Amino acid sequence: MPTYRDEAVVLRTHQLGEADRIITLLTRTHGKVRAVAKGVRKTSSKFGGRLEPFSHVDIQFAEGRGSLEVVTQCESLHVTKLASDYTRFTAAEVLVETADRLVAEEGSPSLQQYRLLLGALLTLEAGDKPAPLVVDSYLLRALAIAGYAVATSTCAGCGSSEVKWFSPQGGGAVCTSCRPSAAPQLDGEASRHLGALLAGDWESALLTDRSVQQRVDSMVVAYATWHLDRALRSLPYFER
Repeated sequence: MPTYRDEAVVLRTHQLGEADRIITLLTRTHGKVRAVAKGVRKTSSKFGGRLEPFSHVDIQFAEGRGSLEVVTQCESLHVTKLASDYTRFTAAEVLVETADRLVAEEGSPSLQQYRLLLGALLTLEAGDKPAPLVVDSYLLRALAIAGYAVATSTCAGCGSSEVKWFSPQGGGAVCTSCRPSAAPQLDGEASRHLGALLAGDWESALLTDRSVQQRVDSMVVAYATWHLDRALRSLPYFER
């Protein structure tokens, strides 16, 4: 069978039969790939521990006959330790679930999403930035790559600079004229924090008052839920 090699992040796994697993990965050049790892649950498996969620691997596939490839080789590029910390583990679950949702089509290159996901996981691993900020920044930037960039300083509806409200369904910041009912207020501090998260401006984001961070976090979750069509299953387990 023809083979090909790629770098990848493991998104999720499912048991198959008595000893195999189906592995879903986001690869650097081939987009999302689903593959069978045969015998991976046996104690004698050469690469069982390398194919856990959040792992960064160099992997070789054999092209399968159906929709699933077959894992033939796997080497760890970075051994994750996120499972040792509950908060960062659940944060990482939010990241990989989001990536899985946004990269819906298998085999379609998604280099920007791959780089963003890997960078966010490594940032969580480093532990020098609060997990909620990493998650919020990742959600906004991943959605932007997918075509759902949030408006932060001008009205998403008419372009006015007089924004005072936040509307997930309206595209983010909106003016009073474009405001839908029940839209929460968006003040200057919250608008600037949204912009910092979207730009990956950690210096500004870290200086934002905690109460503002919490208000913006609720906006980000509402925005992501709206544009992903349904709530992320992992979000309720993520401790902020």
